[in-house]
Amino acid sequence: MVGKNGQLATSLGKLGPEGLLRIGRPDLDLDQPDTLEKACDAVQPTAIINAAAWTAVDLAENEPEAATRANRDSPQKLAAFCAKSKIPFIHISTDYVFDGKKGAPYVESDPVSPLTVYGRTKAEGEQAVMAVNPSSIILRTSWVYSALGKNFVRTIVQAGARTSSLRVVEDQKGCPTSSDDLARAILDILKTLEKADRKDIYAGIYHACGTGAATWYELATHVLREATLYGLPMPEIIPITTQDWPTPALRPADTRLDTHKLQQVFGITLPHWHKSTSTVVHEIFEQDTEGFLGKSV
Repeated sequence: MVGKNGQLATSLGKLGPEGLLRIGRPDLDLDQPDTLEKACDAVQPTAIINAAAWTAVDLAENEPEAATRANRDSPQKLAAFCAKSKIPFIHISTDYVFDGKKGAPYVESDPVSPLTVYGRTKAEGEQAVMAVNPSSIILRTSWVYSALGKNFVRTIVQAGARTSSLRVVEDQKGCPTSSDDLARAILDILKTLEKADRKDIYAGIYHACGTGAATWYELATHVLREATLYGLPMPEIIPITTQDWPTPALRPADTRLDTHKLQQVFGITLPHWHKSTSTVVHEIFEQDTEGFLGKSV
């Protein structure tokens, strides 16, 4: 697996089989695509999951070349290696390949129209991967969170422990996704591929995200209500618009993803985000041994 310390890589390491190897810097560096084949040759994998990417959406606006190397060139090299080695390749993409203007959940065949450098480089990565390895599986996901790392759920719990009032955007909608749930889906896909006589029949793009949709405001409200079960006082949550919270990169307003194809082909449906965020909030409080929340709980 390409990716070492990210949320999804950590979840795959926790939930995956003993032989699953996480590779990242310095052994494998997405900023140097030409080094990838050498690193893969040294490991001799039986499948590759690309869980690494340039995900700093705002920073990508100022560093498009680096984002392109990580999100287009490196996945292309990995996909080509897998094609040459005749092994499965699973690549993780994003809802940000869409502009959020459809007004309904996106299906896999909808045309991409990214608003940001990050979204554009991820869309280019999808095209590059399929061009060199049509047997690849691409999973578009969204709003990924876990009990570890940098993500909205963890940030909002921490903020709720430190302030009595929070401002949260209410006019952006998506599908929150637990990294553990996504990891389980990937591992189930690999099991299916292991048993399949023809792996290429599963190739293509799939949407893989938590069931249900939410705005950032709705997600924050649910998370902080769950946090009150562990002694955190409920702060005031003030809904604001995207215009009230300007960022260098324009966020799409509605990137809900339709996941029926994943269910039909692989029989996989990720849990509802209500259930999974509740689990993650519990984990955050259980793991708060170093005062992450800034208070005793």
